Amino acid sequence: MPVDRLHDPSWRGFASDNYAGVHPEALAAIDAANGGHQVAYGGDVYTTRLQDVIREQFGGGAEVFPVFNGTGANVVALTSVLPRWGAVIAASTAHINTDEAGAPERMTGIKLLTVPTPDGKLTPELVAREAWGWGDEHRAQPLAVSITQATEMGTVYTADEVRAIADFAHSHGMAVHVDGSRLWNAAAALAVPLRAFTTEAGVDILSLGGTKNGLLGVEAVVVLDTERAAGLTYLRKFTMQLASKMRFASAQLLALFDGGLGIRNAGHANAMATRLRAALEAGIADGDLPGLAFTQQTCANAVFATLPTATADRIRVRVRFYDWDRARGEVRWMTAWDTTEADVDDFVAVIREEFA
Repeated sequence: MPVDRLHDPSWRGFASDNYAGVHPEALAAIDAANGGHQVAYGGDVYTTRLQDVIREQFGGGAEVFPVFNGTGANVVALTSVLPRWGAVIAASTAHINTDEAGAPERMTGIKLLTVPTPDGKLTPELVAREAWGWGDEHRAQPLAVSITQATEMGTVYTADEVRAIADFAHSHGMAVHVDGSRLWNAAAALAVPLRAFTTEAGVDILSLGGTKNGLLGVEAVVVLDTERAAGLTYLRKFTMQLASKMRFASAQLLALFDGGLGIRNAGHANAMATRLRAALEAGIADGDLPGLAFTQQTCANAVFATLPTATADRIRVRVRFYDWDRARGEVRWMTAWDTTEADVDDFVAVIREEFA
């Protein structure tokens, strides 16, 4: 018996790329992996193939560990590179600091040392603000740096910027972690392979996003330097991130790599954000959007802007999106792999109408 659809598939929002559904090719990958029996807990042929693909993409020493979600990926990754007395230096806006309900600290016992940064990006100089106190028994030991790519502010690190952070971190004995929930968007924005700003830039371990790029509840931890990470096999299990029927997770991740689906999805989402910003810039130039201004570069699939709060609230009644900093009147508009040009144009029309 078919299941009744409870939602309107034509409804669109600009609040989060998590609102988007599952890409048809990801659903097809799940279907193709179905039927018959496969060894559970990663002993299946799809996970074996995924390991080969990850090494092709990130280098021969890479290892992949599929998990259920981004928070789980970050917790597993950071736990593997830190002792219990370790601390992680991150931007104050980092997802691990603001949006994971304290999971990295609660689950692992590690300390987050955060640094304010206006665009969400760290630099060696900013890392240095918290990179001190080694050997001081009164201070959590800074032993890792975590950066987000693309950042929570929609900005993107270049390969050289990542390398500069990695060189600084390694010179002080710290590991480098990348929260890559939107890693594909960064790759599409930079027009370079994933390894160019990860493995080749000195990253030790990363969280590889899938859910925001069209997959169904799948992320992965990718270890790039196995000497800096330990115990992933055990950590994934006791942090409740080990899938029994892992073939369906691995098959979806394979779909992102096969035929360039991951880059196509992310590139399209980025292009829709660019289209949105360009249309609004035209409205500002025409004098039709008084009080609307942009607060960040639009590098990936996020547009950050300030506008009168009352106007934002009227727009939000018609098209859903989130405040970023309500005190400043700052909002975030996100596009996704399935955002269409018509979606963007309709949203711009709503914004124009409410300003009028």
